[in-house]
Amino acid sequence: MTFFFSVAENFYKDTNPAELVGKFGSPLYVYNEDIFRRRCREMASLVPYENFKATYSIKANANLILLRIAREEGLHADAMSPGEIYILEKAGFSPDEIFYISNNVSDEEMLYAIERGIPTSVDSLSQLERYGRLAPGGSVAVRFNPGVGAGHHHKVVTAGKATKFGINLDKADDVRELLKKYRLRLSGINQHIGSLFMTGSKYLEGIKSVLEVASGFEGLEFVDFGGGFGIPYRKQEGQARLELEKFGADFAGILNEWTDGYGSRIMFRIEPGRYVSAESCILLGTVHAKKNNFDRIYIGTDLGFNVLVRPAMYDSHHDIEVYRNGVIVGDGETETVNITGNICESGDIMAAERTLPVIYEEDIIGIMDAGAYGYSMSSNYNNRLRPAEVLIKSDSSVILIRRRDTLEDLARNF
Repeated sequence: MTFFFSVAENFYKDTNPAELVGKFGSPLYVYNEDIFRRRCREMASLVPYENFKATYSIKANANLILLRIAREEGLHADAMSPGEIYILEKAGFSPDEIFYISNNVSDEEMLYAIERGIPTSVDSLSQLERYGRLAPGGSVAVRFNPGVGAGHHHKVVTAGKATKFGINLDKADDVRELLKKYRLRLSGINQHIGSLFMTGSKYLEGIKSVLEVASGFEGLEFVDFGGGFGIPYRKQEGQARLELEKFGADFAGILNEWTDGYGSRIMFRIEPGRYVSAESCILLGTVHAKKNNFDRIYIGTDLGFNVLVRPAMYDSHHDIEVYRNGVIVGDGETETVNITGNICESGDIMAAERTLPVIYEEDIIGIMDAGAYGYSMSSNYNNRLRPAEVLIKSDSSVILIRRRDTLEDLARNF
């Protein structure tokens, strides 16, 4: 086992975890600009097709500075709420660069997107009818369920026979009737099969299913294939990356064959989700206690599930590094421990029965690949304060990109 991959990546550049925590506090989300930009570029150039666009998923990470970088790198964005639209506009995205993918929304929320001229998708027949009442004669996209799902946990599978998302493919005729009823033009079709796939086979299968449906609708402007692109959360075990070159080539082959038959080189989109932001971030926390309960060792930190909920919610694995005096603790004596937080819940565990270097109080713990669904799903549970976020820039300088909560913030909305 090795514990050195972030150092090999030169993640911290001219600084180190101890300096960062000393200046900005603990816990702390730390991002690396070079890694973030690299992932943006990989997605932007994934498919060799002239009318291809990757969209940044703000739900994975909504930091304003990172959104601006994603836009600089040529990504568009997908949004799920008025709040996400609002922040994307603050980051400089124009209406034609945002795709609003609605789910069970009110008239007020739907109108928020319609009135801004933002392309909108609906994912049920009832929501399509709602859209028609609000914007008769307008343009709309429809989210279909291709019947194929994928994901690392049942809670993140967003297609198939056991999900709330999308319209079944066999309801295409019902979609046509509603489009006709409200004089709507179908501008696009979209799907999303799930999250964290590490091979492209199911994704490509879903693409073929949606394109088959798209063939039955004339005049489409785009097809959005969704995403769920995985990253190797188990790098310390040698987990391989998603093989992008072959995947992109196979993807392009399907698109070129379909457009030849369709007669138009329409736009194709993907939603790579966590892929862009996850690996650009390490979450730092501090060890404040160590104890033996019966036959288990517990390492008590300030990394409660209010800071990172993925392990508690999805049983998600994150590799862990240990730092002492600013330096990574590498090969040497190890022990099997449970990394726990400071929340009053038995499920407040970041890592269970994990073999790591021997850990002492005041060591710093690094939770790897924390840039997606980390801060964006954080909370003030137990009235804990949400941490700051900092960015290590390409020139090695470090800037604060979101301040740490204060106690006054807890009472601000009362």
